[in-house]
Amino acid sequence: MSFLEKSIMIKKPIEDVFQAATDFSNSPEIMDAVVGVELLTEGPVREGYEFKETREIRGRKVSSKIVVTDFEKDKSYSVRSVQQGLDLRYHYTFTQTTEGTRVDFKGDLFTEGLRNKLAQPLIKKIIKKEDQDHLKHLKNYIESMN
Repeated sequence: MSFLEKSIMIKKPIEDVFQAATDFSNSPEIMDAVVGVELLTEGPVREGYEFKETREIRGRKVSSKIVVTDFEKDKSYSVRSVQQGLDLRYHYTFTQTTEGTRVDFKGDLFTEGLRNKLAQPLIKKIIKKEDQDHLKHLKNYIESMN
């Protein structure tokens, strides 16, 4: 079940929006907490593509490996990060409209272990605080590109 859902309209063609959204080296420009990205897979983004993302959370730097679990060019993609009993999955869908491109986002969180299950409401709150505005940042980033 999704705990975070957002949609946004970006006034650019779907190809431009999808390309920018799947260029994970852009993440520090789009996501507030991301301070670094290391691409672990060569070549174009596809299912199985991996990268390492470093975030600054409450003054600490935390890195996690992220895997692209689903990829359909110019339509949708999903990413997944699993660490310390937390399984975070983000899903993006892109739709061309007369005004530009609509991006729909859903975030799912699964937990393992009693400690994580008990802390799940707090974990969701922290993730929402970090990532709830990333589509607005994506829109500003893409619409400011030439």
